[in-house]
Amino acid sequence: MSQSSLNRRLTQLFGILLGIGIAVLLLRGFGILTFLPGGIILLPLLAAIAVAILSYVQKTWWRF
Repeated sequence: MSQSSLNRRLTQLFGILLGIGIAVLLLRGFGILTFLPGGIILLPLLAAIAVAILSYVQKTWWRF
């Protein structure tokens, strides 16, 4: 897998995780997903941040 292909997949994964996190947060705010604790809701958002950092590091470091 080339660097650009890996970076593209990481960017897509970032978008998916961020979208899921925002959607779940909004649904909980509207009262639809009230049974989910706040820590579970933050997991996709934190994973999205981690993937974004990994994507940036992968793009800037040639050896990664």
